[in-house]
Amino acid sequence: MYRLLIPSLGGRLLRAAGRCCWVSSAPWIPGPQGSRASEVKAQPIRVPPPGRGPGLLPLLAALAWFSRPADTGEEQQQAEDAADETEAQIIQLLKRAKLSIMKDEPEEAELILHDALHLAYQSDNKKAIIYTYDLMANLAFIRGQLENAEKLFKATMSYLLGGGMQQGESITSSEEGLQEDNAIIEISLKLASIYAAQNRHEFALAGYEFCISTLEEKIEREKELTEDILTVEEKVNTYLLLGMCLDAYARYLLFSKQPSQAQRMYEKALQISEEMLGDRHPQNDMHKQKRSTRKH
Repeated sequence: MYRLLIPSLGGRLLRAAGRCCWVSSAPWIPGPQGSRASEVKAQPIRVPPPGRGPGLLPLLAALAWFSRPADTGEEQQQAEDAADETEAQIIQLLKRAKLSIMKDEPEEAELILHDALHLAYQSDNKKAIIYTYDLMANLAFIRGQLENAEKLFKATMSYLLGGGMQQGESITSSEEGLQEDNAIIEISLKLASIYAAQNRHEFALAGYEFCISTLEEKIEREKELTEDILTVEEKVNTYLLLGMCLDAYARYLLFSKQPSQAQRMYEKALQISEEMLGDRHPQNDMHKQKRSTRKH
């Protein structure tokens, strides 16, 4: 709209200037590409009587204002188009990386993910950075590269928290409110599993208990929230994440020679699975098998 207004207002000002006076020389106005427009002969200047009208200078000033190269937003549009193109490239790289993981080609997947991360940093695409770090962390975890996986999961968490958590901080020290986000809790659960595999039992225990207690408190507070505030799907996802945490904690307790406590965690996980997924869901059979095995 601004671009459309410029020529029309400029034309009106020129016509208004022509009615008030005539220029004595042959001025020129730059053409569309900066070329000199054809010179127009004009009559000698006729100065308006004193006190009648503002004269030519204010009109020329106004004309100069409206004739300035306008910030049409073309550069902004070009930047947005470039960002969209880069994002499409990142998505394509991430798809290729996931395909390589499925084909059991971890080295190829890692190279592709590094390319995706480089593009994400170049374009300052924080969502792409978070998603790529998370994929890299999961890949390292699958390959048994636990130290690297820990660093990558912490980097992912740091970006999710907007830089609010420094490297090496406890997973329970994230900012209040954000620490209840399901994505943060899921990463915390993975970190707890890493600590358990590394026999860092103090960190592992703190991690599992943080995940479970945080989710239980969150679920209790959100019970009365209506669907326009929190959807049923979001509530179900939180319950299922709690079941996942209970199952992981049960495995850790069993490994730590605490079968009775492990049994209680498995039973809680089974109850959540049956309530959220139904009695006949295949996942329930897995929980029942674990529970019956622990009893014997």
